[in-house]
Amino acid sequence: MKAMFKAQHSFTTKLISLVIVLLIFILISLCSGHSALSLQRIPAILLGQGDFKENFIFYQIRLPRMILTVLVGAALAFAGSILQGITKNPLADPGIIGVNAGSGLAIAITFLFIPLEAQQFGFILPLIGMLGGLIAGFFPYILSIRRFRGIQVVTYTLIGVGLATALSGAMMLIISATDRTKVDFIAKWLAGNLWGTDWQYILGLFPWLFIIAGITLFKLHTLNLLQFDETTAMNLGINLKTERMILLTLAILASASAAAIAGNISFIGLMAPHLAKRIVRPRFQQVLPVAVLLGAILLLIADTISRSILPTPIPTGIIVAIIGAPYFLYLMKRV
Repeated sequence: MKAMFKAQHSFTTKLISLVIVLLIFILISLCSGHSALSLQRIPAILLGQGDFKENFIFYQIRLPRMILTVLVGAALAFAGSILQGITKNPLADPGIIGVNAGSGLAIAITFLFIPLEAQQFGFILPLIGMLGGLIAGFFPYILSIRRFRGIQVVTYTLIGVGLATALSGAMMLIISATDRTKVDFIAKWLAGNLWGTDWQYILGLFPWLFIIAGITLFKLHTLNLLQFDETTAMNLGINLKTERMILLTLAILASASAAAIAGNISFIGLMAPHLAKRIVRPRFQQVLPVAVLLGAILLLIADTISRSILPTPIPTGIIVAIIGAPYFLYLMKRV
């Protein structure tokens, strides 16, 4: 009993520490940029005492971008944690296995060929992204699962990488003969540019993530049981096919809806769960909240670097790829 109390206390301490780190980077993100805001002015702005320029920068540019970054980083880490859990594949990541590419292709087709009102864009886009992500996400899963042997890790990863490449190629083919202004938007999406930095996009994304997270809370125990081998899990009363399908759907929906708003950002869903497992016990009641916080922190750091530290702003996805690609190669060597 004493050991359990100590373990829970240690987890709570680590969780609070990560929340504090996240809050620090939130403040850095809000203050950073080519039009810098003073940290001392933040309380005054929040109390309605800022001037027009400060209010505009804070409420119309910095705050929605920061909230979007936190939501997207958390969603990608959440999806990566679940994908790695149900497949027992340490290389599973929504961006690597084609979920983001499927979401992007669906968005490209919609944006290029279906007229949408500007005020509808932020609410319809997550739905389109989720539909494309679902189609792409289930494809490698169905082809890599074997009866009585479960998911074949190498097959799953290779099919996913091949699918992501094929879908990205299809997207480039579609946009090659399209209006230049629309091509610019898709190109920014492909690079992982956090483009939907407006309140309507946050309102379009947050309800879906809230519902997905709520459903997942009831599935954490099942996710732990899925870490056993096929026979043991079935003997414990788990319907493997049904539970995997539910959890895979939740992971794909979270990732695809985030990618629809933020663009093609990979590796967050790969790195955050691995770092979480180094910090806490490998139980999903602990791994998932820690991974979500780490995902938000990692993407905030990358976004701050991309728009503040470098002389010319570059897409956040490129910064994440620079950090994440070496980590992916390191994991490939270990698997």
